[in-house]
Amino acid sequence: MAIQRSLPSPSLLALAAGLLCAAAQAQTLPTVSVSGRSAETPVLVGGFGDVPVAKLPMQAAVLSGERLLDLGINSLAGIVSLDASIGDAYNSQGYVSYLKIRGFDLDNRFNYRRDGLPINAETVLPLTNKSAVEVLKGTSGVQAGTSAPGGLVNLQVKRPQAGNFTSVGLFYNERGTVEGTLDWNQRLSPSLGLRVNASAAHLDPLLHDAKGNRHLLAAAVDWQAGAATRLEAEFEVSHQSQPSQPGFSLLGDTLPSAKSIDPRVNLNNQDWSQPVVFDGQNASLRLTQQLDADWKAQAHLGVQRLQNDDRLAYPFGCTAADGSYYADRYCPNGDFDMYDFRSENEHRDSDALDLSLAGKFTTAGLRHDFGAGLLLSRFKSRFQRQAYNWAGTGNISGIPRATPDPSLTDENTNRDESSRELYLRDAIQLGADWQAWLGLRHSWLERDSVRTDGSRATHYKQDFTTPWLGLSYALSPQLMAYASWGEGIESTVVPNRSRYTNAGQALPALRSEQFELGLKAGSNTVDWSINVFDITRPLWRDIGSCDVAASCTTTADGEARHRGIEAQADLKWQGGGLLASAIKLRARREGSADPALNGLTPPNTPETTLKLLARQGVLPGLQLQTGLVYEGPRPVLPDNSVAIPGWTRLDAGARYDQVWGGQLLIWRVGVDNLADRRAWKESPFQYEHVYLYPLAPRTWRASLEIQL
Repeated sequence: MAIQRSLPSPSLLALAAGLLCAAAQAQTLPTVSVSGRSAETPVLVGGFGDVPVAKLPMQAAVLSGERLLDLGINSLAGIVSLDASIGDAYNSQGYVSYLKIRGFDLDNRFNYRRDGLPINAETVLPLTNKSAVEVLKGTSGVQAGTSAPGGLVNLQVKRPQAGNFTSVGLFYNERGTVEGTLDWNQRLSPSLGLRVNASAAHLDPLLHDAKGNRHLLAAAVDWQAGAATRLEAEFEVSHQSQPSQPGFSLLGDTLPSAKSIDPRVNLNNQDWSQPVVFDGQNASLRLTQQLDADWKAQAHLGVQRLQNDDRLAYPFGCTAADGSYYADRYCPNGDFDMYDFRSENEHRDSDALDLSLAGKFTTAGLRHDFGAGLLLSRFKSRFQRQAYNWAGTGNISGIPRATPDPSLTDENTNRDESSRELYLRDAIQLGADWQAWLGLRHSWLERDSVRTDGSRATHYKQDFTTPWLGLSYALSPQLMAYASWGEGIESTVVPNRSRYTNAGQALPALRSEQFELGLKAGSNTVDWSINVFDITRPLWRDIGSCDVAASCTTTADGEARHRGIEAQADLKWQGGGLLASAIKLRARREGSADPALNGLTPPNTPETTLKLLARQGVLPGLQLQTGLVYEGPRPVLPDNSVAIPGWTRLDAGARYDQVWGGQLLIWRVGVDNLADRRAWKESPFQYEHVYLYPLAPRTWRASLEIQL
């Protein structure tokens, strides 16, 4: 069957032409940025100020914007190819990115930060104006009041730099995605800097029926108001509109072969399917006051406003021709029940204010790097009624057509949350080689929820303390051994529904715990680390039939225990380098009152993962790149009775730096899934349903970046 290839819109071509014309007017050659991570790279998400990655007694990764560009990564879901501890957790093209770290799914409401301030990630988070993505691995109670125990993700915003420069880019992805970008930095005066980022894209991926568009405009200003006073402000406005991609599923009791599935088929292909629309506005203001040579105070305010239209021709379960019902999978013949889902005009508003004091002092012969602060945050979501209506029967072939029913028949849930978090940290130099690390956070929460018709209201308050301790020993100036222990907190309430005997009651806060031991080294030529970790997280379970009023109770029942060994290395040599990471993970359920549940692995959690990225210069200006990702088998069902096989993917690319007419031209070309491997990429058990997502087919990409 012939596939039509649509051309980019005229407006987008005009934008690209304008950017290229601007490039031709350049007069000077800028400094060339170098991809890679240095031992002295600070990591804000670590919670200890600007302490470098290699000196922290915890595991974190800093993924530079330059590296993301080289690999053609433009969404958070793409970073899973860079670190073995990061995995997919229901990553649908055109939709929100969901990640897991060390086998735990991150909570998009609580596990994300933007320049260190909490944000809501139930949206598309653009990377065009981000200088780096930071990833903390492990329990994060010292950095966050509440969060899932896998870790945190922090987006670093591009800020004004010392020198003037302009960078324009034109990007192409098979089969017809085209994007133009602008990064403009200007020193308006020695004390005042401005940086503007803009992008516009026409989206036409290999996935069928997924055309869309996105754009972004962002600006950042810094002003050195005096020798000791610095003011920084920035804003970001973004938009994406694109139909999303439902997953495939089990066919009755059969795991379909990924080789029999066309990964380009989009089951959201009804004539009435509408795009998911994400509109976001972010702004922040940061005032830093240097009090003296050792002490500084800072006030940092962040505001986020999100508006979503979540729409999908949604496959869920199957009613077979003989009347039997498959609640968590599709029918043996590939049929599924199709629902018309629409939740439009969703609003999510977040505000955060962080007031902090940091400095160095010596007492009793011990040097302290001390910090303290107060984080105030609030969140409000407002929805309208939603459609969730049966529309007919679909099939994995993508051929049947269903009948839309956009009637607003279902209630939604509005939420209000506020928190106050008082935190302390101290890095104490105990001697020439020993250092102690102390962290403490006390949180006060207040949360309310109510259905859009005023029913099922809940309200509760909680407060708790999360400590963290670390000890490090410098075996040499570049090599460190460490041990750490910490706790994290999750807080929730029993749904206020009649089937629960404890409906609407706040559950005791889930207190996760992590132990970690490791070795790490850092220099300008190699960063490496190896560590073992042990994370336990209490679990809740509904006990009872849960099919009539007062028939079940939510109660504590055992724990999830994730133990593993991680190893990572970032080697850099003249003209090349290698980024390698691996994890061996044992994730199990333990201590349940139901013996059948003990020893089970969570769905969509592989035991073994290996990721490699190599680059090598072969000619002046020309660098070749290759990548390998291996992910082992993983369970599909909670009872572990079905698993998808492991898979290996090969990627390749090249980068050519060329000086032409006084400008630096960076040509990039790449191919993802070089061998066009067919496999099930992930198997999320989401919304009590099995979903299977295939590896994307072989995809070519190319780009031209002009640095003026």
